[in-house]
Amino acid sequence: MTDTLVRPSVSERTLDADDRAALVDSMRRLLADRCTEADVRRIMDSESGHDPALWQSLADLGVVGLIAPESAGGAGLGPVELGLVMEEAGAALLPAPLLSTVIATMLAPDLPGLADGSRIAAVAFLDRFDWTGRSAVRIEGECVTGTARFVPDAAIADTILVAADKGIFAVEREHADFTPLPVFDRTRRMADVSFRGPARRIGDASRIKAAHDLGIVALAGEQAGGARRMLELAVAYATDRHQFGRAIGSFQAIKHMAADLLLESESATSAARDAARQLADDTPTADAAVALAAFACADAFVRVAKDGIQMHGGIAFTWEHPAHLYLRRARSGAQLFGDSTVWREAYIGVLEAQA
Repeated sequence: MTDTLVRPSVSERTLDADDRAALVDSMRRLLADRCTEADVRRIMDSESGHDPALWQSLADLGVVGLIAPESAGGAGLGPVELGLVMEEAGAALLPAPLLSTVIATMLAPDLPGLADGSRIAAVAFLDRFDWTGRSAVRIEGECVTGTARFVPDAAIADTILVAADKGIFAVEREHADFTPLPVFDRTRRMADVSFRGPARRIGDASRIKAAHDLGIVALAGEQAGGARRMLELAVAYATDRHQFGRAIGSFQAIKHMAADLLLESESATSAARDAARQLADDTPTADAAVALAAFACADAFVRVAKDGIQMHGGIAFTWEHPAHLYLRRARSGAQLFGDSTVWREAYIGVLEAQA
């Protein structure tokens, strides 16, 4: 095997337009039933921030194993289908380790229990993919020690996958200590993970870039879906809220703001779906598309959530209104794989390399 960072095949099969629409509809109906605003608040206020029953429902639908190979019990689908599912997850503020599972599945497609949801894996990116530069992990042979910082979903994970230049290592829960971190967005928990030594090398570094890229595309889909839903909430409020005998949506300032946010939302959706398509097709410009989606979708979601709150007026600043939950998700996601400055520089670097 080689340790060169390449992009292996992501999917075994694809769906036609009708089957994709059916997949999206199934996901939307499940979330409408099992992931309402009340459910989100209940889960985010729980000690673990995780609902095993909701997770099992997602697994039963096939969403948890969406990109897992069919040989491992998954659906064997790819970035395009994943992006559409993540749009629905983002719209519903799904408080579940779906993003972590997607990345873990790409790193270790045959890891038992991932596809059927019976085990949860979190991922600690190190070396060139550790954008924070704050993790201090040492790998010697099959011994992993030190601390990885800001690992999403680590506190509920059965296995931590350590993705480093030396390879991919699986560390079981009993060989690590977890320190839950205070988070701005309680729908996505994070923890520091201190490794105590025992680990299994389950692969070389060749899958890391593919997993990282797929994670970015999945997050971009989530952000596009969140932006779209926040815009829907703001427009609905502007239509229903009356002042001076008129719906506030008829005021020119509100119209202009809504038009700007529609452009942001549609642009985010286009960027996310284009990156997913290019990643699926492994086009020569896929790296540029992924980098573009990383900053465009993050920035769009933040702006739509922030300005959407302004369109709501004072009510959106109250704890009882869901608008601030979208802003929290937008702010946290915008830092998950590096901020927009990091990805703008990456985008320019790719364009210069291709020139």
